[in-house]
Order: sequence, then C-alpha cells, then structure tokens
Amino acid sequence: MTQKQEAIRQETRKRINYSLLSGLIILFVCFAIYFLSQVQTVQKNYLYPYPYQETVCRYAEKYNVDSSLCVAVVKVESKFQHDAVSHRGALGLMQIMPDTGRWIAGQLGEEYSPEKLKDPETNIRYGVWYLASLRQEFEDNDVLALAAYNAGRGYVHEWMVEGRWSMKFSHIESIPFRETRDYVRKVLKSREKYKELYDNNDNDNDDKTKKPPKKG
Repeated sequence: MTQKQEAIRQETRKRINYSLLSGLIILFVCFAIYFLSQVQTVQKNYLYPYPYQETVCRYAEKYNVDSSLCVAVVKVESKFQHDAVSHRGALGLMQIMPDTGRWIAGQLGEEYSPEKLKDPETNIRYGVWYLASLRQEFEDNDVLALAAYNAGRGYVHEWMVEGRWSMKFSHIESIPFRETRDYVRKVLKSREKYKELYDNNDNDNDDKTKKPPKKG
C-alpha cells in the first residue's frame, strides 16, 4: 500500500469516526431534551406554565367552565403576555376584539372602554365568560366553541349548515379554515397537558346545576 493510499484510508477513517461521534452527540442531546421535557417541573416551568392561575380558576368556577380549557386558551392566544395585541387588533391575555369586549360588557351590565381589556383580571373574566357563552350556545361542544372563539360564531353556524354538522360534531379536519383547525388542536392538546400537570379536578366545573352565563 502506497503512502497516498494509506493517507486516504486514514482520512476516510477519521471522517467515519467523526460522523459516528456527531451522530452519538446529536442522539444524546435529543434524548436529553426529550427526557427533560417529560420531567414535570420542567414542563410546568417552561412548557406549560400557569400564571394567573387563581384568577383563571376563580372565573372558571364562577362561569362553569373547565379551568384547564380556559388556561389552554390563554396559552395559545397570548402565551400569557398581558399586553399582547394581534394584527387584527385583539387585546390581552385572551385576545378579545374591542367590539366583542363591548358586547360582553353590555351582557354583564358594565361600562366599557377598550382600555379595560388591557387589565389581566378583566380580560380573563370577559374571556372566560365569553367561552362559557359559546359552550352554552354550542351545547358544551368544545370543538365548536373553540372554533367560534377563533373564527367567530357566525362562520361556525354557516359551516354547520353547509356541512350538515350536528352539535355532536368532532371532526376537526372538516373545519374550513386552516388557522382555526390548528387553533382547536393546539388548545385541546394544551388542555390535556394542563389537566395532567395541575390536577384541576376541583375546578373542572361539571356541576350542571350552576347557572350558566346569560346568553347574548
């Protein structure tokens, strides 16, 4: 074997060893990330935090809504940024449109200004009440209620007529808007994680004897 062939052989071996080592490092990092993501403390602190927990649970109980569903909406809507503003003009933690906020305030018999939506407690109170009213309107169907929260109740009623959906509708893939399909999936996935991590059994509010919010 010539010196040139030996050099090529050694270089090839180095490249193979380097590739194997890189692969092992990547595999280890992926495993470490996966492992850490399964640790409850990591999930609570970084993946599924729960700011405003007391406020969310209080209004979820008051308006008879699963608190895990409420916090999942907050997470997906604003990632808990109380001053979030969407490109469409939705405001606050639960991303309420100013006109929707005015309607909610009217249903609650309150004075209204868009500035109120920047207050975390008011925004959560309005958002949870609105979510409760949508669940009432769509007979406790969370898929339809969430689709209405995202796209508007008018669109959902149109889709129900066009697609002959019943109040038992659950086929998320049939929702015409991709944004709304993705939104519903994300909220429902987050709700299950919040249930798993925070044990909201006391706040699931399944007591149907409680008075639902007034329907507008």
